[in-house]
Amino acid sequence: MNNVAVIGLGIMGLPMAINLVKAGHNVVGFNRSSARIDELVAAGGRGAASIPDAVRDANVVITMLPDSPDVEDVVSGPDGVFAHTPAGAYWIDASTIRPDVAVRLAGAARDAGLKPVDAPVSGGEAGAIEGTLSIMVGGEFADVEAIRGVLDAMGSTVVHVGPAGSGQTVKAANQLIVAGTIQLVAEALVFLEAHSVDTEASVKVLAGGLAGNRILDRKAAGMVARTFEPGFRVDLHHKDLGIVTAAARAAGVAIPLGSMVAQLMGTLRAEGHGSLDHSALLLLVEQMSGRSHA
Repeated sequence: MNNVAVIGLGIMGLPMAINLVKAGHNVVGFNRSSARIDELVAAGGRGAASIPDAVRDANVVITMLPDSPDVEDVVSGPDGVFAHTPAGAYWIDASTIRPDVAVRLAGAARDAGLKPVDAPVSGGEAGAIEGTLSIMVGGEFADVEAIRGVLDAMGSTVVHVGPAGSGQTVKAANQLIVAGTIQLVAEALVFLEAHSVDTEASVKVLAGGLAGNRILDRKAAGMVARTFEPGFRVDLHHKDLGIVTAAARAAGVAIPLGSMVAQLMGTLRAEGHGSLDHSALLLLVEQMSGRSHA
């Protein structure tokens, strides 16, 4: 049993925290919106009034926040995680941030007496609720093994991929693949509809062959129905693709298809769809095709 503080109870953070409660850990959560804290309390966790209040007795602190600046704001400064978490505790950053920022913050955490692990996740809201997330873990091997029970409560695929920052690098690759796959599924669905083919039947047979993928399994039905309730928002995937393109440029790696999808995601966001699920890339395919869904 661990005393776990979870900072950030959003679409992903709250169900992850609830699964930690179910696994038997003492969980305290902090979030800017008190309604999310109330949901954690209803599930058996505790709420905190501030970051110092949340982390003061923790031996594991998890941050699950939207972007690099958010993580820096929460962990740094006199009221931050690093200043108030007991020495020797583990800091798990499950956010998706820039790999270089992850490396820098890991150094700052060690200076504060903490043991840092970057552990971004993939699987969306459904994976967070089901506890089946894929977790890409960067950090010292011994630290990762020490908190494996915590990670296993949130994900079904937990893999140590290297030193600090490695988890974020793998997550960037993940977001590249996911965005490209969503775009291709969107193009395929609009193509099928243009030919008046039964899309439900088509998805079933495509999912059973070499074209099968998790986007077809989890997203295609909503795309066909044009329901884009956010499991993962366009705004966030746009941010992630910015991380990918910058990291690829820094490494001298060409990502022509990834760069195109990054532009499409940015366009979708610029048209006011940032709060929709990233599968709303289908709307852009329709628009470029001169089609509207009846």
